[in-house]
Amino acid sequence: MTGTETTQRRPRADGQRNRARILEAALRLFVERGPDVPFTEIAKQAGVGVGTVYRHFPAREDLIEAAYRSELDAVCAGAAELLEQVPPQDALRIWMDRFVDYWATKIGLTEALEAVVAAGRDPFAQSRGLVDEAVGTLLAATAAAGATRPEIEADDVVVALSGIAMVAPVLEDHDQVSRVLDLLYEGIRARP
Repeated sequence: MTGTETTQRRPRADGQRNRARILEAALRLFVERGPDVPFTEIAKQAGVGVGTVYRHFPAREDLIEAAYRSELDAVCAGAAELLEQVPPQDALRIWMDRFVDYWATKIGLTEALEAVVAAGRDPFAQSRGLVDEAVGTLLAATAAAGATRPEIEADDVVVALSGIAMVAPVLEDHDQVSRVLDLLYEGIRARP
């Protein structure tokens, strides 16, 4: 290997596990208690030392943004995973529920994400594109299966889902969210 060549090491498996546990604990604690949760408590909940938290996330904003992005990545990756497990029409409807759950977490992170924005960052820069891509994947599969109309645009579905997700936390009848998602799903279905 020459001096100009570099090798990129893959993160060690234990490092990846630690990072995932830190993100999971941080997400939960930020939603429950806001952005000022001490790193010592996050470390304790994650089962790691506080130095491990700082090694992965030198600044609080790094951790908040990573926690948000990991949740977004998980919900978006869920689209392809569901398509491998269930028929496309079921995958889309299950994913719609997951998106509403993700949005509730996002709302719970509002105060923490405001701290990230105040630090001059844009944690939402790629969010819409990632969600549109996930919905597009699901719509392509459902249209190919004849379950949804092919002219339905992913971004239109994302806008409708976002509206439902925003009102979901204030609805007294929690079953209403499912009924409204069913209405949206029926609205994009293919007609004989």
